[in-house]
Amino acid sequence: MMVRGLRGATTVENDEEQAVLEATQALVEEMAKENSVLPGDIISVLISTTTDIKSTFPAKAVRSIDGWIYVPVMCTHEMDVPGAMPLCIRALMHVNTDIPQRYVKHIYQKNAVKLRPDLQK
Repeated sequence: MMVRGLRGATTVENDEEQAVLEATQALVEEMAKENSVLPGDIISVLISTTTDIKSTFPAKAVRSIDGWIYVPVMCTHEMDVPGAMPLCIRALMHVNTDIPQRYVKHIYQKNAVKLRPDLQK
């Protein structure tokens, strides 16, 4: 086993609590599923949002997933760079896995697929 970083990002249409929580949960669940990661494999999850997201802490969504209550999660804001994609939620999940780096599946949803078109299926 070794530690790998799984990346992912998604977007919301509006900064509304329910939208942020649903998008965050869908993102991290797909990241885990696509990489065959169980909650006990997760070392930590770092979630960042663009500064236009202020309605809630996205970490709340992660902690509410069945079996994920003990996964360490932290939120932060992205750098406020002019021209950056708005209303964007990014995740970096550190996991114990045997998956070689080149086979890690990074997940980009909604408008965030534009961030890393090179990693799309």
